[in-house]
Amino acid sequence: HVQLVESGGGLVEAGGSLRLSCVASGYMYQSYCMGWFRQAPGKEREEVGAIDSDGRTKYYDSVKGRFLISKDNRKNTLTLHMNRLKPEDSGTYYCAAARQGCVGALAAFEYDYWGQGTQVTVS
Repeated sequence: HVQLVESGGGLVEAGGSLRLSCVASGYMYQSYCMGWFRQAPGKEREEVGAIDSDGRTKYYDSVKGRFLISKDNRKNTLTLHMNRLKPEDSGTYYCAAARQGCVGALAAFEYDYWGQGTQVTVS
């Protein structure tokens, strides 16, 4: 079993920054694909980005150059640094883990473990 817990959400003004963290517990393997997703009210959940076992990252087009994903394997922690935030970035942010690696793009349903989410509001 793997448990994921997000933290760091809150209210921030447009142009500001936030750092979200996701701490994993249980049997977490470095080979897992780790991803960040977000969901705004009335919209489908969308991928923000992901990081593979070698530290390679990929991002959704709208956040490229503004968001950065990193991980600390020793601490079992996944981090999302968000910069130059926009109101359209508002939503509930989730971290997720997939037992398979990040080969190509993984859809949300392909992830095996999910956190409960943390709310981000950009005003």
